[in-house]
Amino acid sequence: MQHSRIRRGALAAIAGVSIAALALAGCASERGDGGGDADATDAAVDGTFIFAASADPANLDPAFAQDGETFRVSRQIFEGLVGTEPGTADPAPLLAESWDSAEDGMSHTFTLKEGVTFHDGTDFTAEAVCYNFDRWYNWTGLAASEALSYYYGKLFRGYVETPDAAVYKSCTPDGDYSVTIELNQPFAGFIPALSLPAFAMQSPTALAEFDADGIGGSEEAPTLSEYGSGHPTGTGPYKFDEWAPGEQLKLSAYEDYWGDAGQIDEIIFRVIDDPTARRQALESGSIDGYDLVGPADTGALEEAGFTMVSRPPFTILYLAFNQAVPALQDIRVREALSYAVDKDALISQVLPEGTEKATQFMPDVVNGWNPDVTTYEYDPEKAKSLLAEAGYDESNPLTLEFNYPVDVSRPYMPDPEQIFTVLSSQLAEAGVVTNPVTDAWSPDYLDKITGTPNHGIHLLGWTGDYNDTDNFVGVFFGQPSAEWGFDNPELFAALSEARGVPNLEEQTALYEDINQMVAEFIPGVPLAHPAPTLAFAKRVESYPASPVNDEVFTDIVLTE
Repeated sequence: MQHSRIRRGALAAIAGVSIAALALAGCASERGDGGGDADATDAAVDGTFIFAASADPANLDPAFAQDGETFRVSRQIFEGLVGTEPGTADPAPLLAESWDSAEDGMSHTFTLKEGVTFHDGTDFTAEAVCYNFDRWYNWTGLAASEALSYYYGKLFRGYVETPDAAVYKSCTPDGDYSVTIELNQPFAGFIPALSLPAFAMQSPTALAEFDADGIGGSEEAPTLSEYGSGHPTGTGPYKFDEWAPGEQLKLSAYEDYWGDAGQIDEIIFRVIDDPTARRQALESGSIDGYDLVGPADTGALEEAGFTMVSRPPFTILYLAFNQAVPALQDIRVREALSYAVDKDALISQVLPEGTEKATQFMPDVVNGWNPDVTTYEYDPEKAKSLLAEAGYDESNPLTLEFNYPVDVSRPYMPDPEQIFTVLSSQLAEAGVVTNPVTDAWSPDYLDKITGTPNHGIHLLGWTGDYNDTDNFVGVFFGQPSAEWGFDNPELFAALSEARGVPNLEEQTALYEDINQMVAEFIPGVPLAHPAPTLAFAKRVESYPASPVNDEVFTDIVLTE
């Protein structure tokens, strides 16, 4: 969730303007600053905060997760070495007070915060840091699969059984509160990547006691470990109490937290998968807030006096083409599908106000965005012509499975069924027959799409985790993936080279070329950059909106 390199200032400015315009900036103190002047008013404030989640977390162990609902919960329980500056995607100290990186980027020494404990009383030390890094690296089998250790595999590339591919080399304690991480290969985004919830520090004691890596099942349907289903143990301001899947999850304030406790001493995440039901729950006063407000609800809630918060668009919604499907291996088919999509109509019909049209698989505030990239403007007749060249016509139409999730809203995909309806209608105008295939979001849809080849064209997207180009195109296209189903060594090599280049100008040029390569290869259609909106009860004076969703509830300011 970090450095935007050349465009970092632009992103920070956008975030600041958006939040300030909603009277939300400046109220929340930086995490752990010891604020403390809220004591006089806290006694009059109801410290229970009920937030409506659109789905259950997939896993209480963030190292085995990739979804926003899991990470929203895990950010309250866990902390990483690196955090983000409030309201931006830029890296900031968290459990590491500072760090020094070698000029070649191959080693990084962290000075750790002292006096921090995990929720089970275990001390946070350099040994605990190395335990976590070594845990990730030593995963094998199902634990090392794309369906589970998604982020580690995408960013650190290899495990103990594939050391030649691995970015990570070793972790060495330098006393109790200093630790050095050595890398096998350069990774320019290493520091900002550590702000990801997947790389949060977890208690070595609890990980061992509750068999955190005891994952069962299969890639398509993994089962949680005892730790991941009921014993998450971090250093964050809130500790885990209980979880009733499909209903709610409870957290309470950790009494020995090292930082500012804030006003909220109990959090209840209540699962309400329907956007209309979430709105009604807010209106009735049974919840304090929710994310992913439906575009049609925003104006009415604002008019009624609810506190509305918009995040800057740091998302990408895309229609992906799985090239494990033979028809999608034909570049003419992928090009035809691109011309068949009317992005402007999609945005105006079903996406929230403030959504920006996408030309590539990352927002324009990210380094390497290419203003001259090849685009495929809506042209259904051209789509028909290309399909005819590929051998498809009215008597032999192109027929594809179209996968999308149900009973969920995501920041980049507020209403999947509405999006599917619009896109399938547009494709039909070009002569494409789509057969809908639906699955519940977590774990079924994500596991199927990212962990198996058993899907067709499909809806998915991304909320940027930190401001680095590799976090977008590198994660999507940096290596073979079950989601996209293609092997493109030239593209993989270009992305591998770019992620290790320390010179900013050189790296920018490389990523601009890569975005053009992606546009010509057409792995899918980048559709839009939606601007997610949250709604809160009137008692919520301020909410720490973050473009990368780094939102910890100790920073919420309540008035009653």
